[in-house]
Amino acid sequence: MKRSACLIFNPVAGQGDSEQDLAMIRAILEPEIDLDVQITTEDTCADDLARQAIDRGVDLVIASGGDGTLSEAVTAVVGTEVPFGIISRGTANAFAHALGIPDTIDAACKVILQGVTRTVDAAYCNGHPMVLLAGIGFEADAVERADRETKNRFGILAYILAGVQELRTMENFDVEIETEDKIIKATVAAVTVANAAPSTSVLAQGPGGIILDDGLLDMTIVAPANKAGAIAAAIHLFQTASTGNAAKRNDIGYLRAKQFKIKTDPPQKVVVDGELLGTTPVEIHCIPAGLTVFVPSVAEEKLPEKLEGLPNLIVEEKG
Repeated sequence: MKRSACLIFNPVAGQGDSEQDLAMIRAILEPEIDLDVQITTEDTCADDLARQAIDRGVDLVIASGGDGTLSEAVTAVVGTEVPFGIISRGTANAFAHALGIPDTIDAACKVILQGVTRTVDAAYCNGHPMVLLAGIGFEADAVERADRETKNRFGILAYILAGVQELRTMENFDVEIETEDKIIKATVAAVTVANAAPSTSVLAQGPGGIILDDGLLDMTIVAPANKAGAIAAAIHLFQTASTGNAAKRNDIGYLRAKQFKIKTDPPQKVVVDGELLGTTPVEIHCIPAGLTVFVPSVAEEKLPEKLEGLPNLIVEEKG
């Protein structure tokens, strides 16, 4: 018997032809999955569509759109054990990248058909589900600047351009951060709390390698003294993301905790998973193993071996 799935499809995501995209998804999935297609509109959000599908008893929920659509749909799925499929068609496709899910329609559909799932952490920010990260300060303003037209023209570069614009008008703020075991106070330019983050989310990369299933959230604090320092800090964080090494600059801090309470003076805008979500204060806590998601099956790696060049080498194959 075929598995049943609700496909939540955002027709205005990305830069492709949405009708063509939907036809391709149906052509690949429908031979093996009983697909109920639900289209998001201004009045029907992905969250409601996913919740209704789960109430109907579908075997899996699939979302196709940008990070905003995926984040909305995931809201209903967190904590349910219903597997979640991702077909990214947005600008940044950060959630897919963080999980190693390809962002072409064909490859993403194949990941779902393979049926390999992984349980990863989720989080709540002021009661709002979060799968990627919350940005406070610089990142929040940068996302607000990366409007739809710029995103369509420049893709992921839109976020970087917005960030550079933001550096020109960077203003520090006072922050108080409370974890399970300490209270931290500092003057900073940006605070990012990540559950999962691709390397393109530069301001989340302080720890140099975010673990998706450790039951902890990763905080990066950026506090450069001036605009030149801000650019240098951003470049350093990009390098830590690329190499997996933790940040070493004095103006970058990081820590891991199960939960964070964050107050700022003055109040700062907060972006959760790419969408503006009001202003500080915020409370963010981790939901360990809160989401079951389809991921690529990892081929077993051949262990590296090099013997050539050793003196008097003899290798005999057994059997």
